Amino acid sequence: MVIVDSNVWSEAFRKNGDVTESVLQLRSLIEQGVVVMIGPIRQEVLSGIKESKRFEMIKKALRAFPSQKIDEQIFEVAASFFNLCRSKGIQGSHTDFLIAACAVEWDVKILTKDKDFDQYSEWLPLELY
Repeated sequence: MVIVDSNVWSEAFRKNGDVTESVLQLRSLIEQGVVVMIGPIRQEVLSGIKESKRFEMIKKALRAFPSQKIDEQIFEVAASFFNLCRSKGIQGSHTDFLIAACAVEWDVKILTKDKDFDQYSEWLPLELY
């Protein structure tokens, strides 16, 4: 199972239709049926889409991937990851640390283009795809 970060989804939905390595990896994961979606990633992907028709099209496409429930414990783990990384001088977003916590708690990998995850993985038990 693999959590796909919003930057990969956004690249896949770009209007220019470029097929990058990340998009090929996403397509393969979809074909294998191993994509894990969480609500915050869905929100990030859909945020900022100006055209309502495009918004509806992407929203509909993402509905093929139901969001996994995130319980209180995972939010607590995310906060502890944030605190640990910050104590090591590594900054990150709350969403990044929530993704990291979900991945660790659910024992899944992360597909992302965000190089910050390389830094997080120095201190957190992450497995990047």
